[in-house]
Amino acid sequence: MSKLIEKLVLDQLFRHLDHNNLWHTFQSAYRPKHSTETALLRVLNDLLTASDSGSISILTLLDLSAAFDTIDHSILLTRLDSTFGIRDLALSFFRSYLQDRTQVVTVNGIKSSPSLLTCGVPQGSVLGPILFILYTQPLSDVISHHSVSHHMFADDTELYKSDSPSEAFTLSRTIEACISDVKVWVVQNKLQLNDDKTEILLIGSAPGIDLPSSVRVGQSDISFSSAARNLGVIFDSELALKEQVNKLCQLAYLEIRRIGSIRQYLSVEATKTLVSSLVLSRLDYCNALLAGCPQVLLDKIQRVINCSARLIYKASKSAHITPLLFDLHWLPISSRIQYKIALTCFHIISGTAPPYLSELL
Repeated sequence: MSKLIEKLVLDQLFRHLDHNNLWHTFQSAYRPKHSTETALLRVLNDLLTASDSGSISILTLLDLSAAFDTIDHSILLTRLDSTFGIRDLALSFFRSYLQDRTQVVTVNGIKSSPSLLTCGVPQGSVLGPILFILYTQPLSDVISHHSVSHHMFADDTELYKSDSPSEAFTLSRTIEACISDVKVWVVQNKLQLNDDKTEILLIGSAPGIDLPSSVRVGQSDISFSSAARNLGVIFDSELALKEQVNKLCQLAYLEIRRIGSIRQYLSVEATKTLVSSLVLSRLDYCNALLAGCPQVLLDKIQRVINCSARLIYKASKSAHITPLLFDLHWLPISSRIQYKIALTCFHIISGTAPPYLSELL
């Protein structure tokens, strides 16, 4: 019953935020028409454009610790009122929804006495994730104050800024100042930034010019990483996505071997379902980012697709692959990427894509 009520409230809340244009443009979590792929497309596009112009970029991936559990109820309610115009009976609903919840801890079958919760949103709830992104929305203004580009996906925040190689040290100081203000805001709002899990990439090269080797975050100097996982995709300092493709193929072959170990007990249709769920779904995740990758990387992914098709039909390695792919109605990897790009462009033209992508076309 509570889930039904939450969905009704969520529908009204979305209409209120859309009608009054209260969403922040660069928050992609839990919103219709937005996804990790649309967010990463915008970030990668900006970084590639800067690289093409001869600039270097610093990409910083911030990590919040147990973010959903530390939301302060009084701050959230004040923000719903002052920033989003949720008042009177509607605000009373959210106050009732958040307050007077308790938790217990069970160890070896023995329960603790109930403890009143003054922070956090209910896990597994319908409204909890949206309340979190409304709670953290002012963080965008803190970042924008430093003229640093950013994108947010729930508790994942990425900052990036580009400049000429000769301004590399000024660029790093700008990022440091921005992170410092982010840390202040995070502490004031009862959240916690995990310095140890913060990763920073220096993208681009400048032969003959000294570049910084690290960025100061809090009390630590964070050295630049050669690669970092960003919303499930491995970004590297050359934006070649080579490590992403290698990891993708490694995981896909692992799934193929697992399915192969029980193939003799499976029908063709059951095998096709498993391959689609466990292998092809990995290959299609954010594959629009692979547009323009070297053919040698795409060939690696194509070999995974070919291996999957042969597994379904129990075909030998020497069997011609084209008839098998035709029978399965599977596109080759280059066409799968083209299809995803075309679909994204269609959403942009028809007005069903995020504004941060629409403004690029």
